[in-house]
Amino acid sequence: MINKSIASAADALADVADGATVMIGGFGNAGMPAELIDALIAQGAKNLTVVNNNAGNADAGLAALIGAKRVKKIVCSFPRQTDSWHFDKAYRAGDLELELVPQGTLAERIRAAGAGIGAFFTPTAYGTRLAEGKETRRIGERDYVLEYPIHADYALIKADRADRWGNLTYRMTARNFGPIMAAAARCTVVQVRECVPLGELDPELVVTPGIFVQRVVRIAPLRKVA
Repeated sequence: MINKSIASAADALADVADGATVMIGGFGNAGMPAELIDALIAQGAKNLTVVNNNAGNADAGLAALIGAKRVKKIVCSFPRQTDSWHFDKAYRAGDLELELVPQGTLAERIRAAGAGIGAFFTPTAYGTRLAEGKETRRIGERDYVLEYPIHADYALIKADRADRWGNLTYRMTARNFGPIMAAAARCTVVQVRECVPLGELDPELVVTPGIFVQRVVRIAPLRKVA
């Protein structure tokens, strides 16, 4: 019987190794798998490469992971915000490597990994420092930059509901990067508000099929769902 439910976040992340590449869903706090990140901090893996939309906010979630000095490199679109002091401190000290990727390109590089696309051309970043050292090509009337997929060892994402096969539904904007990250990682770990019996999820509302999910942890929300 296929049952991807895991008893705890700690159990779900017990095998994350030092040096792993970890995608973390969320757009700011919306859709951020906060409890999975806390479990990753407690687990102790270090020298991680993290792929995320930003570089963390305040003292929780991804910011706490950076503050604990577990992140070697971050790949993101928006590293600096008014409350990104953990990133600022680590980056200025030379303890954290940054790969800055325009947001649309970041999403497409992740999506390309899940879709089996070897590389793609995009006009974004052409003529800027972000294109230095990359192959460029003129196609039609525009100039393009060659970009490669981003694969990950793990994806940590947040969904709303799941069944034991790992089929997922999301809550509004909390969906953001979750579906494409789930398809791009070798092992996708999901925290959900509710696990339901097989057949209870409307197939038309399933966004991420269970084939892309390996582990599901039910974590009851302690605060308003985001």
